[in-house]
Amino acid sequence: MSFQATPSQTVGPYYRIGLEPLYCTEIAPAQAQGTQVEVAGSVFDGLGAPVGDALLEIWQADAAGIYDHVADPRRGDHDPAFHGWGRVPTDVQGRFAFRTIKPGRVPGPKGPQAPHLVVLVFMRGLLRAAPTRLYFGDDDLDGDAILAQVPVERRATLIAQLRTPGRYQWDVRMQGESETVFFSY
Repeated sequence: MSFQATPSQTVGPYYRIGLEPLYCTEIAPAQAQGTQVEVAGSVFDGLGAPVGDALLEIWQADAAGIYDHVADPRRGDHDPAFHGWGRVPTDVQGRFAFRTIKPGRVPGPKGPQAPHLVVLVFMRGLLRAAPTRLYFGDDDLDGDAILAQVPVERRATLIAQLRTPGRYQWDVRMQGESETVFFSY
């Protein structure tokens, strides 16, 4: 009896438990405390082409700046209607959109951090997620120690712009002249 070799693949099709897409584009349900907003944008590769198979994972604090996480000592005061996490795919044109609330300032080792979302970008060709941040252009960003480390001319890549009331635009550029700032954690 002879056997054929199993096809070489990084994952699947044989092992797929936990690999089904779990998307959550509504990070904040209507009953969550805070200002409801929508963030929309696109992910572009180094040549400026839209990335139709990217995934953005979003983590954020609630409107009071409290994370629903065991490491946040203020977790007991967290808004129970807000889970602070979402996973958003891009469509074939590289576009994404999600609904959330504007987070509050969170404490940091060098003082309060400006309201922000932590965004992990997953896409083809990356062995690890690319971590970045999204700040809101109409918030007071002064005093944020992390944003202060980013050269002034590159900060715009991290700032979502208010386009209409409650709707922000933020594009992610993976490489090139206007590459989004990515962080190492």
